[in-house]
Amino acid sequence: MKELGLSWKEIKEIPRQEVVALVAAYNIYVSMHSYDGYNADDIKHMAKDKPEIRSQYNKYLEINDNYKIKAGRKRTHTVNSFTDVLKGR
Repeated sequence: MKELGLSWKEIKEIPRQEVVALVAAYNIYVSMHSYDGYNADDIKHMAKDKPEIRSQYNKYLEINDNYKIKAGRKRTHTVNSFTDVLKGR
């Protein structure tokens, strides 16, 4: 569990629920940063050899979009016209 920065002794002392939560959080962290530095063209070239990369990249984008929405850095919808703004859409 070197990824979590814990020794086996510390892991044994921590309640099981906390260890499960730490591992789940680490899994999300890895998913969120698995394709940092790549753009759509890079993914397109890599997907020629391994088609599963495209679905993994889409999951990466979905996780990051959800995080940005929750953090308030991205809107959930776009405004199409000034009339939509006036109507509260």
